[in-house]
Amino acid sequence: MAIGRQIRLSRILNDGKMLCIPMDHGITNGPIPGLENVYDFIYRCEKSGVTSIIINKGIIKALPRPPTVGLIAHLSASTSLGPSPNKKVQMGSVEDAIRLGADGISVHINIGAKEEPEMLQKLGTISDTCNEWNVPLIAMMYPRGENIKDPYNVDIVSHVARIGAEAGADIVKTVYTGDRNSFKRVVRTCPVPIVIAGGPKATTDKDILEMCDGAMHAGAIGVTFGRNIFQHKNPPQILTALSRIIFNKEKPKEVLRNIVSPKK
Repeated sequence: MAIGRQIRLSRILNDGKMLCIPMDHGITNGPIPGLENVYDFIYRCEKSGVTSIIINKGIIKALPRPPTVGLIAHLSASTSLGPSPNKKVQMGSVEDAIRLGADGISVHINIGAKEEPEMLQKLGTISDTCNEWNVPLIAMMYPRGENIKDPYNVDIVSHVARIGAEAGADIVKTVYTGDRNSFKRVVRTCPVPIVIAGGPKATTDKDILEMCDGAMHAGAIGVTFGRNIFQHKNPPQILTALSRIIFNKEKPKEVLRNIVSPKK
């Protein structure tokens, strides 16, 4: 018998895999390129293989129509204008996200920042509430702050991912270590499924697709790419390419060939 958490997970995943676009950047950085009109972008891309999107509660509240993809409400925020950009504070509740129609909850935690204790406390509290309401929790676990010298160090990334799992997240989002062999260790030592963040805007489509392919081969269940999708010259095209790697297990070279020289 399916319960609430399983039903909601089925809305944000496809056959247990994820292709998600985080679009929570508006509070942190304002209307950055690609997200000037977030609704146009959502409806432009929702038929391109996306399983879910991550947006802030105000964007959910003002949606012109329900999207056809899973809806994850982001509850964390800070701004690039404030005194502590790494300090993520809670800006919403699980209950309000449910009232708005969200299928899942997302929180952002920076491990290694001086404000880490407060963020961990919030993660634990939100995790308890998600359990109470049978709502999936996606924990964005980043090695970021004064105590982090190398955010891609496999020991650090493994520790950060493990924190998210042990705090009660259903899915952990974290940074890719740069190669599949080292990332296998991150996946192997994390008790819950992992998806990778896209990081800064990539230079080429090849970089985007190979990062996705490497993570999938290491055991990740998918990707949550922001700038590498919404700042792409053709977002639906790169989404379709990513979906072929994630869901069809196609190779980046084959997918890239169709991007560069599409069949007529």
